Amino acid sequence: MKATIIVLLFIVSFQTLRAQQFINKATVEFEVKKSILKDMGNNMWDEMMKENLPPFKISYFNFTFSNNKSIYKFNHLDEKIKLPEHMKREEEENEWYTNYTNNIFEMKKGVMGSPFYIKDSLPSIEWKITNERRVIAGFNCRKAVGKIFDSVYVFAFYTDEIMISGGPCSINGLPGMILGMTIPRLFTSWIATKVMINDVNETAIKPASTKKSFPNKEFKNLLTDRIKEWVEYYKDEKSVATRFLWNALL
Repeated sequence: MKATIIVLLFIVSFQTLRAQQFINKATVEFEVKKSILKDMGNNMWDEMMKENLPPFKISYFNFTFSNNKSIYKFNHLDEKIKLPEHMKREEEENEWYTNYTNNIFEMKKGVMGSPFYIKDSLPSIEWKITNERRVIAGFNCRKAVGKIFDSVYVFAFYTDEIMISGGPCSINGLPGMILGMTIPRLFTSWIATKVMINDVNETAIKPASTKKSFPNKEFKNLLTDRIKEWVEYYKDEKSVATRFLWNALL
């Protein structure tokens, strides 16, 4: 009897371990929470608007992956939070396609009312892995700290139980899937609420269709030129313009 129990426990443990270690396709839902009030400027108009805005914007994105490719795109807003129309629409068209085998990402971004298409190699992020751990969406995760745009820190929790080196937006490069992430200077956090391994829509994992795309550097230069007048007009709003640029490039 004891031997039978031991064998059964071994089988259950083995099946659980195998399920954890070999998830190579799934859809991960992320809750994205952004502080609206902290992200805004301090000019007279923004201060007036703040009185009628909620403190946070909460939206949900899906990260679908298979065969070492992924698509990350908007799904829905938290409808309990009342937002002005322009804040509702600003992320709906954004999407990120990544081919991790070829180290290529293709991004569609709505910026200042126009869609832009970017195709380039995946940004390289230098990570420092720590010993801090937590459980997110039922998965054991380990903390890592990275840096983007030369000085912006990313705090991420990844799991090696999901076999893809990806995460929200263009964040990548860890030995597993990022399920939790915070970028304090963007006043934004991403947290996985569920991981769905059944009925994965693999046909949706493809880049947005376009005839023209920009390399990332050219896109950055184009945006920098466009916001120069904004920075000159609102001299005390340079930090707002900088965050705008970082968000567009993320």
